[in-house]
Parts: sequence; C-alpha cells; structure tokens
Amino acid sequence: MLARLTAVAAVLACLATGCSGTEQRPPSGDPGVPTLRPQVLAEIPHDRAAFTQGLELVDGVLYEGTGLEGQSEVRATDPADGAVRERMKLPGEFFGEGITVVGDRIWQITWQNGVAIERDRSTLEERRRVTYAGEGWGLCHDGTRLVMSDGTDKLTFRDPATFAETGEVRVRDARGPVVKLNELECVNGAVYANVWETDRIVRIDPASGGVTAVVDLAGLLPEGERAGADVLNGIAAVPGTDEFIVTGKLWPKLFRVRFATSG
Repeated sequence: MLARLTAVAAVLACLATGCSGTEQRPPSGDPGVPTLRPQVLAEIPHDRAAFTQGLELVDGVLYEGTGLEGQSEVRATDPADGAVRERMKLPGEFFGEGITVVGDRIWQITWQNGVAIERDRSTLEERRRVTYAGEGWGLCHDGTRLVMSDGTDKLTFRDPATFAETGEVRVRDARGPVVKLNELECVNGAVYANVWETDRIVRIDPASGGVTAVVDLAGLLPEGERAGADVLNGIAAVPGTDEFIVTGKLWPKLFRVRFATSG
C-alpha cells in the first residue's frame, strides 16, 4: 500500500511541476549557501505506526499529524518519551497532512481532500472545516500568517483566522526552483521545509523565497533501523533554543538535534 501511495504521489508531484529535469533535482551545495549537519543531542522513542506529516512543539506538548486514509490522526505527545497523551482520528476518507498551532487552536490540512480542519487545542476536537484549492502538504505559523506547501516550489500565505490566501512566494536556489516542499516549520523569521524523497531540509527566506541553508540529514536513522521506515518528514523547533526535533514517516525514533555547519 505504501509503495503505491509513494508512486501515485510522485506522479502527481511531477504533473504539478511540469516534470522537467531541472525542476526535479534536489537542492544541492550552492556557492554561498551553507550545508548544515545535525548534532544529535537525544533520541526519543516514536510510534512506528505513525506516518508523520506534521510536527510542532508548543508549551511542552509535541503535536503530531499523521497520514494515510483510514489511519490519519492528530496527536498530543510527550516530547520526553514519545508517549501519546491524546489522539483524534480523521474521517476515514481523509488523508491527513501538516498541522500547526495558532493560539488555542490547531489547523490540520489534508492531501487531496481540499479540506482544512480547525481543532480545539486542548481537546483536539474539530471546531470547523474550510476548503481550499489544490493539494495540502505542509503547514506552519510564523506568528502573523500561515505558510502552506503543496508539493511544488510554491509557499502559500494564509490568514490564520479564515484560512484565506493572502499571497505566495516561489522557492529558488542558485540553480532554479526547489520543488517537493513538504512538512514546514516557521521559526525565527525563516521557514524550514522537508524536501520529499530526500534526506534534506531547506531553510527558506519567506520574503524572497531564497534558500539560505541546506540541512543534510543523511544517515540520521541508522541503516540497521530503517527496515519498514519511510522518508524523513517532521520538523519541530524547540522553543527558546536553537534545537529541533526531527523524525520520519514510520520511524522508530525522534531525534533532538542542533543544526551545525559541516566540516
């Protein structure tokens, strides 16, 4: 099932971006853009059944959105030991994607259902639904607006109260468009984005769309623990620090890391 989903998603992403060779390349070491590597500070257990789509740490609670039809959830977990405190399932026909916290609410988007769900943060209960055009992949809140990815090189800005579009930016590095932007994290004026099907995260200036750093996480999950694991996906900044919690779909671990210049 996962293999079929991956193949379908790849075709759809290709159609959305025009399938040109230049657009499908992963970001790479451009002159003047630093390549960062993770310094692992801690390893935390993670539910291997969680097809991680969104991750965010707020007030000592690690919120996680998961995907797959019939299995999608939003969860409140303990960042110390990975234990699930609360969980809420999505309707069976929904494929959950990114999440973000806005005050006492959580927004959760869906892949191809065109529906964003606003939830009560304390109970995870649904408050309302709004619709949007196109696919939903990643979501974050920069304190003023929502930032949303759709698997292309585009980041869409949205009103955090109404979910209405307010603008967009195209993401570029020195060699052109950077596509397959997936899970997002807004922190310190930047947007961090997983690049789907790679072991990389790009740091983006949302004002210009320029890539300001590439984080190389190749080998973060040891080869001996990769059986059954899917791609890297999930970035949560640790408030008040320069640290992040990262993981992947169906990974057995979360990693608390600091991104540092390689070499």
